[in-house]
This record gives sequence, structure tokens and C-alpha cells, in this order.
Amino acid sequence: MLLVKAVTAAVAIGASMAIATPAVAAPPHPFVFVHDRFQPASQAQSAGAVTYDKSVVPTSASVFIAETRVGGKGMKYHEGADGHENGHRMMHHGTFVFISLRGLAPGHHFGIHVHTKPCGTKPDSSGPHYQNKQDPKRPSTNPTYANPRNEVWLDLTTNKAGKGWAKSWVKWHFRPDEARSVVIHEHATSTKQGKAGMAGDRLACVNVPFK
Repeated sequence: MLLVKAVTAAVAIGASMAIATPAVAAPPHPFVFVHDRFQPASQAQSAGAVTYDKSVVPTSASVFIAETRVGGKGMKYHEGADGHENGHRMMHHGTFVFISLRGLAPGHHFGIHVHTKPCGTKPDSSGPHYQNKQDPKRPSTNPTYANPRNEVWLDLTTNKAGKGWAKSWVKWHFRPDEARSVVIHEHATSTKQGKAGMAGDRLACVNVPFK
């Protein structure tokens, strides 16, 4: 929990610095930051974020997303000969994802997930949810696979001003080039058998170059 709080604080600072001018930054590994304004779906080929329902996600709305990878091959902590036991132990390992939204419909609960393909002119262009352990059956509605530990869920409820934020911590890393976007859905994500992971229509999509 302390790790998640520390990363949340760092991401919040980055968000406050980026919020003035929408842009896509490319900080050093292992961080990814994306800040953009939603564009009509017809501009998906060049836009970083698109909306499929302007009544809920208008083109005046903006989004900030950050990813932080922690740990990995070779990233170990060495306990020196200062009275502690010698040897190596693994540091925390996982992925932290943060999202902040502004200008959306107020008081609305959105289901939000990481998807496998980039945004396109059509809502389903972004493909299925990214899963650490892939469900052999598609679409995946089995809670054994479609859950917030095996996928990245960022569900949130906007306030009266249409603002909201959420964070997710999972104990794994994305496979290279297999996590490409974040999709905003029309309602809360279901956890029921046969409907797990479902959150209604895709309202908007954000391209994110996840590590």
C-alpha cells in the first residue's frame, strides 16, 4: 500500500504539470504519460483520444493517463554486510496505472479498461481487454479471467464538474505491444458469471504506448 501511495503522489504531480497543455510526453523508461483532448472518431487515424458519444464524452473533455512499471529482470535489492543478512531479494514487481478525466458527463459511473489494440473510427477497433492470463474463450466473461487482478480496471464516477480519477495496481507487466489503449465504457464493470468484464457500449478510447 505504501508503494501505491507513493506512486500515486508522483503521478498526481505529473498530472498537475501536464494539465495545462494537452500533449503526449515520452519520459524515460519505466514511465509512460499521455495527456490529450478527445477528438471526433472520424479523426482516429491522427488523434490520440477519440469519442464515440459526444453527449457523454464531449470533444471539450480531456484525459491524463500514466503507467509506472516496478521491478523486473535484474532489479534486485542487495542486503549488505551491515548487520543484515547477505543475499538478494526481489523488489516489488508490478504495474501501476492512473487515469484522470475532465469535462465528461457529471455524476456518471464509467467502466474503464486497458485494451489490446489502438483506437479506431469504430468502437470495437480497440479489440478485447488485455489479460495477463488469457481466457481461451472469447469474448471473455468468466470471472476467473475477467477480473481486476488479471486485467486493468479503472472504473470511476465523475463528480458534479464531470471530473474523476482512478488507479490500478497489478502484480505483473504488460507483454510488449499487446496493450495499446484505454477504453471508457457506459456503465460499471460487471463481476457476474457470464457477464464478467462487461461494461456496456464503448464511449471513448485513448491510445497509450504501454511499456
